[in-house]
Amino acid sequence: MSNQQAVEKMTDIIARFLDYSGKVLPDDVTKKLEELRDAETGELAKSIYETMFKNQELAKELNRPSCQDTGAIQFFVKCGTKFPLIGELETLLKEAVIRATKRAPLRHNSVETFDEYNTGLNVGKDIPSVFWEIVPDCDTCEIDTYMAGGGCTLPGRAMVLMPGAGYEGVVNFVLDIMTSYGPNACPPLLVGVGVGTSIEVASLQSKKALMRPLGEHNPNERAAKLERLLEDGINKIGLGPQGMIGNSSVMGVHVENSARHPSVIGVAVNVGCWSHRKGHIIFDKDLNYTITSHKGVELYG
Repeated sequence: MSNQQAVEKMTDIIARFLDYSGKVLPDDVTKKLEELRDAETGELAKSIYETMFKNQELAKELNRPSCQDTGAIQFFVKCGTKFPLIGELETLLKEAVIRATKRAPLRHNSVETFDEYNTGLNVGKDIPSVFWEIVPDCDTCEIDTYMAGGGCTLPGRAMVLMPGAGYEGVVNFVLDIMTSYGPNACPPLLVGVGVGTSIEVASLQSKKALMRPLGEHNPNERAAKLERLLEDGINKIGLGPQGMIGNSSVMGVHVENSARHPSVIGVAVNVGCWSHRKGHIIFDKDLNYTITSHKGVELYG
């Protein structure tokens, strides 16, 4: 296979995957929504959950995006230095977005800042967003795809706390966010919390936290305990599905962290809505792909 053919193959696969993941929720999200629906006791909340599942059923049946806001496309790339298309990756990801925009179709969500015009292709200056992690002596490429909506993860919040605020300050910050703009993101929510040494580090961590499969906890036992405590606390707010009151407010809380400077605690919060359109795909060096977020996917069926 020539380099040009390889680029065309990977571009087409990603375009098709973006199309698919905008219409079908990942398995872990669907499973969690089913659990929350079954545990709900209020009639209104149950009815809203049923409407959500009907929406998903129709999106797949009619081959239409499951939410009208198909977001700004973001890629979280974990790529080996020996992956054959590492140099072409950013260019082909952009082309894949253009193709998915026409194929799905995706709503046009890329507006050039200051010039104030919509490109009509979901691409623009630094859009799609590509966040890199380079892996030495590796020939595979893992990509998390994400449709970041205007009501959920795009309006994130971040700040730097003084060390005296402690981890109680982190909790207070998260709960303040969840009781203010949280309901705007269409609950039940997936809450991503980043704790690090600066705003930009914590912000990226909070977004990466949203890519983690639901049910997996931070490997640090103290961070995992914080996840559970925050989930319990936010659920007690009682937002319920679509913020209309119910037993649960969130699908989960994921915390990602880094080491930090002793003088500061950077903290950020990003939330994913119930229609959490993430995807995870892995390519080997021969461009064979494995999709882990959606089982049984036939991109060429």
